[in-house]
Amino acid sequence: MTTTYTALTTLTGKAPAEALGEAMENLIPEPTGVGVFEMEDGSGLWEVGGYFIEPPDTVALALLAAAHGARDFTVSEVPETDWVAHVKRELAPVVAGRFFVYGSHDADKVPAEAVPLLIEAAMAFGTGHHGTTLGCLKALDALVTQGFVPSAVADIGCGTAVLAMAAARVWPEAHVLASDIDPVAVEVAVSNLRANGMDGAVDCVEAAGFGNPALAEAAPFDLIFANILKGPLIALAPDLAAHLNAEGIVILSGILADQADEVAGHYEAAGINIRERGQIGEWITLVGVKKA
Repeated sequence: MTTTYTALTTLTGKAPAEALGEAMENLIPEPTGVGVFEMEDGSGLWEVGGYFIEPPDTVALALLAAAHGARDFTVSEVPETDWVAHVKRELAPVVAGRFFVYGSHDADKVPAEAVPLLIEAAMAFGTGHHGTTLGCLKALDALVTQGFVPSAVADIGCGTAVLAMAAARVWPEAHVLASDIDPVAVEVAVSNLRANGMDGAVDCVEAAGFGNPALAEAAPFDLIFANILKGPLIALAPDLAAHLNAEGIVILSGILADQADEVAGHYEAAGINIRERGQIGEWITLVGVKKA
C-alpha cells in the first residue's frame, strides 16, 4: 500500500478558502485531491486540505498560507490502512424502506422480504450510506408504495447504478437506463449489475447529461433520477424536462440545504412542480412532477 500525506490549514471566509484550494492544485508535487470545507463548529473558519502520494513541498505550502492569510499548514503522514477492510467493518447495511443495500460481507443479513442491492464496500460513492443516495432510495420506495408504475426510467449520473438497479428490481417490465459522464463509473455499473444477477436489466451508457442516442431513443421517461450536484442539476433542468413525460416524476439530489430553493426554482421554471422535499443530514432530495 502507498504512503500518503495530508496538508491541512484553516482560514476565514468561503472565497479566500476556495482561492487557496485552487492555488494548491498547482503545487509540485501536485496533490491527488484538494478539499475545501466549512467547519461546523460555528467558528466561521474553512478548512482547506490536500492529499499527496509523496511528501509535499513545505516551503511552497508556507508561502501559499501567507499569501492567502491562512494558518500554517499541518503536514501529516497518513498511516497505511487497508481501507476496503476498514470500510467493511464500518459500513453496516442500509435500509431504505423495502430496499436493503449491503456488501457481500453482510450477505447473511439480508431480510427475506427485502429488495436486496449488493454494492461492494470498495465502491464508495453510491453505497446508500450517503444522505443523497439514501434520500433517493426513500423517495423511490414511497413511489412504489403509492402504486406508481413507469414504463421508462433514467438514472443520470448513475455512479454505482444503485438507483437504476433498485428501479429495475421493483419494475422488471420497465426499460431502465443508467448513464454517467465517467466511463469508469459505467464499467462499475455493469459490474454491479452482474454481481446482482441483473445482466441486461439496465442499459448502461456513457453520456454527459442526455447526450447519448440511447437516451434520446428511450425518451420520454416516466421517472428520472439525477443525483449529482447543484451546478450540473441547474444546467440540466431544461434538457431533463424535455426528456420527461407529462406528469412524469423526477427525483433530484446532491443538493445542500441552502441550495434547495435555487435548484427548485430552476426546475419550476422548466415546467416541473416540486412537490416534496426530504432531508437527511445536510442533504436535500427533491421530488417533482412535470406539468401536464
